[in-house]
Amino acid sequence: MNPSTPVARRRNALQSSLGLGEKLFASSDERRFVDALEQGLEKVEAGLVAEMSFADDIADVTARYLLDAGGKRVRPTLTLLTAQLGEGNNDDVVRAAMAIEITHLASLYHDDVMDEAQMRRGVPSAQTVWGNSVAILTGDLLFARASVLGAKLGERVLDLQARTFERLVLGQLHETIGPRPDEDRIDHYIGVLADKTGSLIAAAAQVGVIFSNAPQKYDEPVRVFGEKIGVAFQLIDDVIDLSSRVDETGKSAGTDLRAGVATLPMLYLREQALIDSDADDLVRRLDRDTTAAFYGEGDDAEFAAAVEQLREHPVTQRTLDEAHRWSREAVEALAPLPAGPVKKALTRFAEAIVERSS
Repeated sequence: MNPSTPVARRRNALQSSLGLGEKLFASSDERRFVDALEQGLEKVEAGLVAEMSFADDIADVTARYLLDAGGKRVRPTLTLLTAQLGEGNNDDVVRAAMAIEITHLASLYHDDVMDEAQMRRGVPSAQTVWGNSVAILTGDLLFARASVLGAKLGERVLDLQARTFERLVLGQLHETIGPRPDEDRIDHYIGVLADKTGSLIAAAAQVGVIFSNAPQKYDEPVRVFGEKIGVAFQLIDDVIDLSSRVDETGKSAGTDLRAGVATLPMLYLREQALIDSDADDLVRRLDRDTTAAFYGEGDDAEFAAAVEQLREHPVTQRTLDEAHRWSREAVEALAPLPAGPVKKALTRFAEAIVERSS
């Protein structure tokens, strides 16, 4: 019998996006480990469809819009992974994985409004289809649904969920306002990434440990792993934004730059422009084209040429090196975990994150 589309999608996520292919797990015990992940993801997927269905016709369409558009399900996969350190994928683990993913989906609705994004997961963003108000309210609705799921899991997950949500909002606030005059711009940026991305990935890893009744000593290592790998993930996205491979990235090179979104290559370039006239010239060209694009007057060819120059500039390699450093530190945090398929899978996942730009 052929696997259903959601199951096939989850298997593809394990084997490609997360780097957990069949060749990595050759023994029968390791294959049972992968089978457990696939079965857990199937339950998560079915649960997400059920939990994100609403009696209200409008809410039912808008809430499931980004869910139906796809996604890698990185966060619930991490929950299911770390749960293998304990009893495995019991009902509470699956429910916690669903709450984390719904929180992530809710944040996407809000992020796209804040960033004025036109596309998300290969489809027009929610606010492009229904407007800002509907997109914001849909995000709020999903945050509420995630809280309902969390409430069923008890006080500990409610506390973790609330603290994570606080960091998500603070990260967005700090990104929106920007660094203080006396604050290092790069340190500020890394802090934003840790809050906006790292915190939720860390929470995903933690709930797997908590609800599988794994030894409590594993909680801190997977938290640190999740936060650091979240930063590495976003730094690689900064590099991918400069890619000319539109067919693979789904967007034209420099989309984030043109939208005025801060990225580490650009922050490094601005830093170097203080002492390097060539870097200063490239910064001026990119700033000029970004401003012109805002007023609908940009020259696409000139902007593409400037983005290509940035892609080949040493600051982009420096960003890659920084992403690899965060990934290595994430793996180092796993030292207290026992040898076995979980540690092996998390290590491979960290490697796969930074290989996305190659």
